[in-house]
Amino acid sequence: MRRRLYFMLPDTVSAREMLNELLLARVEERYIHFVARHSLPADMPEANVFQKTDLIHGMELGMVVGGASGLLAGILLLLFPLEGIELRTIALLVSGVGGALFGSWVSGMVAAAIPNSRLKAFAPEIDSGKVLLIVDVPLSRVTQIEQMIATRHPAYRFGGVEPHVPAFP
Repeated sequence: MRRRLYFMLPDTVSAREMLNELLLARVEERYIHFVARHSLPADMPEANVFQKTDLIHGMELGMVVGGASGLLAGILLLLFPLEGIELRTIALLVSGVGGALFGSWVSGMVAAAIPNSRLKAFAPEIDSGKVLLIVDVPLSRVTQIEQMIATRHPAYRFGGVEPHVPAFP
């Protein structure tokens, strides 16, 4: 299980230094992401759509609501069948799965346009030219990484820990 750590860095030069230090601390590059107002150099890992938007949360919520709606529709079809159509219990399962898929897709499309609610607190600093570091570390290394950054770079602001990192992105 991983935890997501947030750090506010003053500029891209310090972001590059931090990237090198994290790589030397054996944090894989695929778990390091930067968010900046302007584009970062090509060799620095920039946050993707999963970190910048509420896509995953929206898809999860849409799956739950869509699945429940599909099951409700399936139950209503079994209780009040249409004339001339004989439905079986499999229709309940199909409507539930179909509703979950449809709800996840629709909600994901909407959520892809919504900025990540966790990053709203950092938006003013990012707009002023600072760089946000997002690093996903194993639970056992959270304090080690926090202490490493705090001792080497006391000016960098710790932005908190996200308790759950989705497995998908």
